[in-house]
Amino acid sequence: MPMNAAHQKLCSSRKWARTTEEQILPWALEDVELGNDVLELGPGYGANLRVLVKRVPRLTAVEIDPATVRLLERDYGDRARIVHADASQLPLPDGAFSAVVCFTMLHHVPTDTLQDRIFAETFRVLRPGGAFAGSDSQPSVPFRLLHVGDTMNTLDPGLLPGRLAAAGFTDVVTDLGADGRRVRFRARRP
Repeated sequence: MPMNAAHQKLCSSRKWARTTEEQILPWALEDVELGNDVLELGPGYGANLRVLVKRVPRLTAVEIDPATVRLLERDYGDRARIVHADASQLPLPDGAFSAVVCFTMLHHVPTDTLQDRIFAETFRVLRPGGAFAGSDSQPSVPFRLLHVGDTMNTLDPGLLPGRLAAAGFTDVVTDLGADGRRVRFRARRP
């Protein structure tokens, strides 16, 4: 996982888990129909996964870091399928999921090219009519300080709709949170 020690501590904290449950997920998933078979990309320490397992009938999570996969399997393996894989090369079948979600993880992907590959893979594994939704952080001084020595490649909200459309998505909507610190996105596979 491309995070420094301070970042790891924050993302594995109870405070972060509460923030995701009370703020990030309600905002990012507002008016999004997830359906019955959801894929989460990059769950990290499971703050979002902890909420999602209560909301959807079937949940699969793809995590790139093997040590984190073991933690997720220990904590959520009885309620979710945990897959050790790179989201830019998903070992999952075409059209398998009713929705794909990711939260505060795309900025950990080092290049726009790899992010675009994740968008293409997301499109591939979604069912027709399926939703792709999520959110990510926007740059600020505190955010940059948190990322000293680790990966930080934030999404440009102005370019994101075109990038998602290039992957095949329609009905793309992006917007910034009221404080400008987060961007959320929603798109659909036609």
